[in-house]
Amino acid sequence: MSELITADLVDLDLRGADRHEATAALAGRLAAAGRVTDTEGFLADVRAREAQMPTGIEGGIGIPHARSAHVTAPSLAFGRSEAGIDFGADDGPADLVFLIAAPEGGGSEHMTILASLARRLVHRDFTTALRDAPDAAAAAALINSALA
Repeated sequence: MSELITADLVDLDLRGADRHEATAALAGRLAAAGRVTDTEGFLADVRAREAQMPTGIEGGIGIPHARSAHVTAPSLAFGRSEAGIDFGADDGPADLVFLIAAPEGGGSEHMTILASLARRLVHRDFTTALRDAPDAAAAAALINSALA
């Protein structure tokens, strides 16, 4: 599990009526991969974090994230939504959603992932490549190489 994200943690057809449903879909992928031990417990931690401050950022991006006792290894799930999902950004819904899951004790890892991702997301070539990725493996490879 050395990679932060693998193809099985990517959903290029992410659907959800709202941020909670979309986040739950990505959390399900983390649980199926053995990276989250209790999906509902993890989602409660994500919702608590989201309640403090929306995690949508300009450019059609949502980055829900949480440290949680239910996370076994620092992980990232990614979803691409054709319809867009409201994560509270001023410029509208997110079509690129990154769910960051960090173990409860891994405070610095969580912030390192978030900061690295935020630095890459300001580059239009990176977000365009993610929007154009032909499959889950290509999207995972893009994200891993950007965060390496």
